[in-house]
Amino acid sequence: QVQLVESGGRLVQAGDSLRLSCVASGRAMNNDVMAWFRQAPGKEREFVAVIQVISDTKQYSDSVKGRFTISRDNARNALYLQMNRLKPDDTAVYYCAARLGLTLKFTPGDMRYWGKGTLVTVSS
Repeated sequence: QVQLVESGGRLVQAGDSLRLSCVASGRAMNNDVMAWFRQAPGKEREFVAVIQVISDTKQYSDSVKGRFTISRDNARNALYLQMNRLKPDDTAVYYCAARLGLTLKFTPGDMRYWGKGTLVTVSS
């Protein structure tokens, strides 16, 4: 059983940077797909960024492209999301998610494992 635990969320000001972390346990995720999603109050959960770990292939949503960077540390079995130039619209609970295997799919329904989320609040 895979467990994902996020950390790093907090209150920041617009323009600040923040790094989220997600530590996986129960399986080395080296041959899997890991992703970040977010859910703002009153909105549906949306895709933020994904990485196919074995190839380091990455994709981003248009709303974060150029500002956010997803990365992976295989030695720590950890996933990161570096968020720069944060905006109030980035305020949300951020979730780490994973699907087993190499297929690069990244809708919420494609992900098998989820963390409990970490709250990021960006003040204007």
